Amino acid sequence: MTTSTDVRHAYVACETITKTEARNFYYGIRLLTPPRRAALCAVYALARRIDDIGDGDLPVEEKATRLDEVRTSLKSLDGAQDPVLVAVADAARRFPVPLEAFDELLDGVWMDIEGRRYATFDELVSYCRCVAGSIGRLCLGVFGSKPHPDASAYADALGIALQQTNILRDIREDLLNGRVYLPKEDLDSFGVELAVDERNVLIDADGGLSALIRHSAARAREWYADGLRLTPLLDRRSGACCLAMAGIYRQLTDRIAERPSAVFDRRLSLSGREKLGVAARALTERLR
Repeated sequence: MTTSTDVRHAYVACETITKTEARNFYYGIRLLTPPRRAALCAVYALARRIDDIGDGDLPVEEKATRLDEVRTSLKSLDGAQDPVLVAVADAARRFPVPLEAFDELLDGVWMDIEGRRYATFDELVSYCRCVAGSIGRLCLGVFGSKPHPDASAYADALGIALQQTNILRDIREDLLNGRVYLPKEDLDSFGVELAVDERNVLIDADGGLSALIRHSAARAREWYADGLRLTPLLDRRSGACCLAMAGIYRQLTDRIAERPSAVFDRRLSLSGREKLGVAARALTERLR
């Protein structure tokens, strides 16, 4: 039997995971009211566990087993003993968290394990919907919103936008790990064959890769514009959280578009001070 003390400890464990691992998202999560902050930390902790399975060094068969274990555990949360699952179960009782979205995340992580590549942007969107749109919809369950027929679609679009930024930021790192997310139709259109030189720096001899990155960033901005139509439907603190998380990634998108070569030899990120500035502006905007 799970006690209230067990639940409190479970939430503390999830918040510790989130503070440690969610280098960008926690700047927004901390703006939420305590109950919603705890619930979103629980959601993040489980999502992180799933991602870590996909990105880890285990054999493929073991990864498949671990993902199946998570999928099975989501069907019997009431008897959970694992702290992360205890917290997720409690969050789902308190808020309308769409637990089925975790199944989509599991599907998306399996695509990563398979090393799937994408011929078209539409195929990439389907992947992004699994690994990131699912997170947007999970967040919406915690945030709550005014009744609106497109609220879930906006949350989905915002997650897809963030994932497009991740893809642009991590082109080099993904390539070195044998993964390519840029659609083949885009690579072909810009005459790009992804490769690194002897120093593991992305090669862009004729500027095609830089042009492709700018094109992709502009497309991502359109998804941000669509997804951010969600924020007027949220309460002030949830809206501030959403604006902060999206704001950090939009600023990163702009920086990549301004100088694509910034991602050729490193994993670009904003400084802690810059992230705090984005979060502060989001809170100010929503609390006026």
